[in-house]
Amino acid sequence: MYENCKLYFENYQHCYSCVHAEPQILYKLPTRSKQEKIEDTLMCHSPVEKSLSSPSDHKPSLLALTANNWLIRLSAETGEELQRVYLSPNYKFRYLGWDVSQETFYVKSVQNKETPLARQAGITQNTVMHIAIFHVFPLDVIGIMEINKKVFGNGVIGADLVQGVLALYYSNKSVKMYSFEHIVQRKVTLGKQSPLLGGKTVGDAPFGIPLNIQITDCPPVLFKVSCAENSVQIGGNPWHYIYTPPRKKDEGTYHICSLKDVTVTSSGRTVKRRFQQLDDDPSQKTFRMVEYEDELDLLAIVVTNGEEGEGRACIQLHDNQTGQLLRTIDLIETWDETNKNEVFFDKDTIVHIEQKNAKFCCHVYKLFTTKT
Repeated sequence: MYENCKLYFENYQHCYSCVHAEPQILYKLPTRSKQEKIEDTLMCHSPVEKSLSSPSDHKPSLLALTANNWLIRLSAETGEELQRVYLSPNYKFRYLGWDVSQETFYVKSVQNKETPLARQAGITQNTVMHIAIFHVFPLDVIGIMEINKKVFGNGVIGADLVQGVLALYYSNKSVKMYSFEHIVQRKVTLGKQSPLLGGKTVGDAPFGIPLNIQITDCPPVLFKVSCAENSVQIGGNPWHYIYTPPRKKDEGTYHICSLKDVTVTSSGRTVKRRFQQLDDDPSQKTFRMVEYEDELDLLAIVVTNGEEGEGRACIQLHDNQTGQLLRTIDLIETWDETNKNEVFFDKDTIVHIEQKNAKFCCHVYKLFTTKT
């Protein structure tokens, strides 16, 4: 994994810095047991202008979720454990996600899926998942809530938190947004005793965090949109959202609509892809992926060219404002589209990670100024 000029190997036990011309080892930690295997991570940086009580809160850290339901905070520079919170003995948590604008993150459990045996027996599984929500800077818990079909409808299949709203995904390819502030009623505090745990301490094993956010009635829907792959992005000032309608004729297009008082306006413009080639067409020059570098305002586009014959690829750097091609970097390694490929672009560093079955290959490129 690559994050913020750091490469992580062996389930985050080995960390390399990519600041220098060649990656250098930062730390190596002892191998974790299967129970403490890290399932997911988030990189955490505190705002410079904030004054925090603990010096360690100002340092970059890695938030890690383990297989046995511990949330741990590790120093990004040394790997030292700074803090740990036990989530729950009742739910299996698996995924981490940011709601950056609210300075919160969330931990999602695995989805409860109805088994054929339960269906045959007439047993209905109403609980879809559980979500634990935390503040950062400093780390504290808001609570745990349940996503239930009885409250939100039978078609709900997933959930996320974004821009302070709870986004629920439905099997009919629609997304509904609810105010998270409206939903939160009863907060708890890490390290404090809670009557919901019979006076036990919140975040300690074996009790963890109580289910303190009880949703008995469906809250008001802020807005609803039908979209392909349940994918919709919200942002901007004033607020806009971008999505692809779930119709076959709209594949490859992105619709941008504005939100006023969270009302969907009728006016929206459509953005079409300039290039539309089949991914499996070896005779065409194909765009594989696009990465954006916000500090340089550059786009890095991975391009493969079937005419070269052996799955060769290059990365084109474009000015984000004008689209002008500034530079082309030929990748030394071949590009196999049947493998899982990831590309990261971070200031002067480009990282290509490819997964071949159970093995990973990591290729690091450094950009230098060319002399004219």
